[in-house]
Amino acid sequence: MVICGSTALESGLDMVIECVPNVSEGRRPEIVARMADAIRAVTGVRLLDHSSDASHNRSVFTLAGDAAGVERAVLALFERAVEDIDLRTQRGEHPRLGAVDVVPFVPIEGVTMAECVALAKQVGAEVAARFQIPVYLYEEASADPVRKNLEDIRRGEFEGLAAKMATAGWAPDFGPATPHPSAGAAVIGARMPLIAYNINLATDRLDVAKQIAAAIRHSSGGYRFVKAMGIRIEARGIVQVSMNLTNYEKTPIFRVFETVKREAERYGVAVLESEIIGLVPSAALTSAAGYYLQIAGFNADQVLEHKLRQAP
Repeated sequence: MVICGSTALESGLDMVIECVPNVSEGRRPEIVARMADAIRAVTGVRLLDHSSDASHNRSVFTLAGDAAGVERAVLALFERAVEDIDLRTQRGEHPRLGAVDVVPFVPIEGVTMAECVALAKQVGAEVAARFQIPVYLYEEASADPVRKNLEDIRRGEFEGLAAKMATAGWAPDFGPATPHPSAGAAVIGARMPLIAYNINLATDRLDVAKQIAAAIRHSSGGYRFVKAMGIRIEARGIVQVSMNLTNYEKTPIFRVFETVKREAERYGVAVLESEIIGLVPSAALTSAAGYYLQIAGFNADQVLEHKLRQAP
């Protein structure tokens, strides 16, 4: 899958901003469908992809457009999610702080990171005012180093949010000083492209998945651009190393896959499969192809579709 199937010029836009909202609902397809329809109804934006995971109880939407279109689509998604999701009863394997849990804006073409930061702040202020939801800024949109990493903001999850917001340093950037009763809080920011990448292991041993996650994630001494956790996939009787790769150029997919494979072998466990959630830059896949096929001097210009999109 490719992050955006056409250039800004081909799509008729002067700018292309990608937005990848993560929503705390993955078990009720009718609710997910209503959220997808709310995005599709907005002009100036395209819904490129959406996927749901029942074990995580989470859905990921990928949309792209100009700043105005993306903003309208995010607000439409919030309106639908606040109506349909109640975190007081929602449960899943994935940590979550809000009904619409995290909303990153990603510069793709004809737009700067600074413009995506400005958009994150504008949307954050509007979400807080319109829905009375506390909003935390993260990554490039946050000026507070303690509140740049998503996992730091989300630690304690919805259940611990009220107590966390009452402590020093955890007032939201926008909105009320207490959580929304059913929708919690939202984390909105700007970042470079991220790959949501999972590796499923042929075992039900959660301790193995957690040990491997600890070995590869940056916070416990692993790769600088990897965030990882071990979780159980109850429906399949297996475990998963669930990851976010925040810089696929400096920590490529193939390096992460090979490390997880070697770590799993230490426990006598095999890799069952891997999966990509949402969309992925084509460069991340071509680098993996070059590595595994050992193609001498391989580069993206040898990919037919890439060459065809270039100006003559």
